[in-house]
Amino acid sequence: MGKVIGIDLGTTNSLVAWMSPQGPQIIPDETGQALLPSCVAFGENNKPLVGREARLGKVAPADRTFFSIKRFMGRGLGDFSPEDRRYLPYPVLGDDRSVLFPVADKNYTPIQLSAMILATLKRRAERYLGEFIIRDAVITVPAYFNEAQRQATKDAGELIGLDVLRILNEPTAAALAYGLDRVNAGQIVVYDLGGGTFDVSVLRLEEGIFQVLATCGDNQLGGDNFDDLLTAYLLNQIQAQCGIDLSADREGISQVRQIAEEAKKELSFKDRVRVWLDLPEGQVFEYYLQRSFFEALITPLIARTLGPCAQALKDAGLGIADIQEIVLVGGSTRIPLVKQQVEAFFGRKPHDQLNPDEVVALGAAVQADVLAGGTTDVLLMDVIPLSLGIETLGGVMERLIERNSPIPCQAKQTFTTGVDGQTGIEIHVLQGERELAQDNRSLKHFTLKGIPPMPAGLPKVEITFLIDANGLLNVTARETRSGLETKVEVRPSYGLEDSQIVQMISDAFEHGADDLKNRQLIEARVEADRCFPKAEDLIQEFRTLVPPERLAPVEEALGRLRAIYTQSDHTQILQALADLEAAALPLVEQRMNQSVQQVLQQQSLDEALAKVEQARRFS
Repeated sequence: MGKVIGIDLGTTNSLVAWMSPQGPQIIPDETGQALLPSCVAFGENNKPLVGREARLGKVAPADRTFFSIKRFMGRGLGDFSPEDRRYLPYPVLGDDRSVLFPVADKNYTPIQLSAMILATLKRRAERYLGEFIIRDAVITVPAYFNEAQRQATKDAGELIGLDVLRILNEPTAAALAYGLDRVNAGQIVVYDLGGGTFDVSVLRLEEGIFQVLATCGDNQLGGDNFDDLLTAYLLNQIQAQCGIDLSADREGISQVRQIAEEAKKELSFKDRVRVWLDLPEGQVFEYYLQRSFFEALITPLIARTLGPCAQALKDAGLGIADIQEIVLVGGSTRIPLVKQQVEAFFGRKPHDQLNPDEVVALGAAVQADVLAGGTTDVLLMDVIPLSLGIETLGGVMERLIERNSPIPCQAKQTFTTGVDGQTGIEIHVLQGERELAQDNRSLKHFTLKGIPPMPAGLPKVEITFLIDANGLLNVTARETRSGLETKVEVRPSYGLEDSQIVQMISDAFEHGADDLKNRQLIEARVEADRCFPKAEDLIQEFRTLVPPERLAPVEEALGRLRAIYTQSDHTQILQALADLEAAALPLVEQRMNQSVQQVLQQQSLDEALAKVEQARRFS
């Protein structure tokens, strides 16, 4: 294996790093610049330009200068409200399953534009390292990227000929870089507030082993949101002072957004900044922004990050006093108010000595070196952010892999049919924390076909979930008796709505008691539904074989179950089921004796065994 690079594909800026003999190192461009603005502009002849020149907005009109591309990866247009796109100077097309960026007579996908950014970083690394071609890379993503977003990132790398060895969570990458300078064991929190996403992870560090205990966050919260608020405020000020409305002017919005972003950065080390803009008809807009006003503007957004912090601690089973170190990652953590709020929440000063823009790329380089066989004294144990399972009878979600389970991992569970002669089973793969399927996110529907007809309950269908090191899910369904098997890779073509992951977790806690009650009631009714036809068949079968007084207890118990079935107390339904099974037991035993006698009479073994199985299973 040749040199393996680590890439931080960011919302605002991207970087590439490698493991030098002295340790992980950022690879600069020809001018010595480390950061590559994650921006693609299409200038003359629709030729793409990537990076700083593109971001300055001088090589192409605003409607052909694309930034914040990462937010659109693996998502559909339906995942964004008009307000989300209000201050984007470029058009966004698509449908519920895709996003497209129009340039002249061609549409580009987020994957294609991201591939252009990755290609620029790849060429930078090849020039710097003297490699003719670099093929292998580790690329980082926010911890809360779902399967579609992770796959889209991997596809972007593969589009330019990279073999993406690992899709690595950004907070985990930061922990890898941070751990190189730390020898003390303990629990650390990685607070990662970047340009487009927020992640918080709780990790345990001990003797070179980085174990992710829990992760939480918001994949639609970051510095872009700060820019949106400031852009909206400045547009209002321009209209109030100068009487000019730029809200429908793409070039105007682009210029205002750029001065808003620069003002945000300056306010990290100044108390006041001057912003100005040349306007039509010779007018000039001039305004002084106070840091105190900016902080008041963004305080609600910063407060939104503290809820996931508390949730991550709770998921890890830790309190604030159990945390030894707080690590700040992401350019937005340079804002003084962010540092103050994090320090106030955790009761200790955050560690911010490492460059928050570079630490993720450095960690990716460490992981790249591990995969290349270089670094051997580091072990990384990551986790999945949300539970995964399938829908079962009654619309209940059966979890196979719980959230915050270490990856890679595998889980198996056996299910069966609910109808006699059933030759196919539809498998519905779900993601989320609620008890009912309808309240969780649907990932995939597929069908296992061709099952030999058998009595209900006889087929054994083994469902296997396999999550690889990239957090991507493969599902296998296998009928064990016939060997019939179907396998799918879960690659949904759209992502979650804004803040949906965080909302899914909070909903699970808020509705936990009601969800459990509903699940217990559904499961009890499903069991009763299975029992009704079995009991009726049993009564019909013995109506002419036994005296009426032997059937009476079964008929009375069946009547009580029907009466209780419509009520909302699952314990009463379960008790009525138990009473019915007890009343039917003498007849079931008589049926089993008859089946055994048929076997002794040399009936076909398969037929006899099927009858014994059917006789034994009352429900």
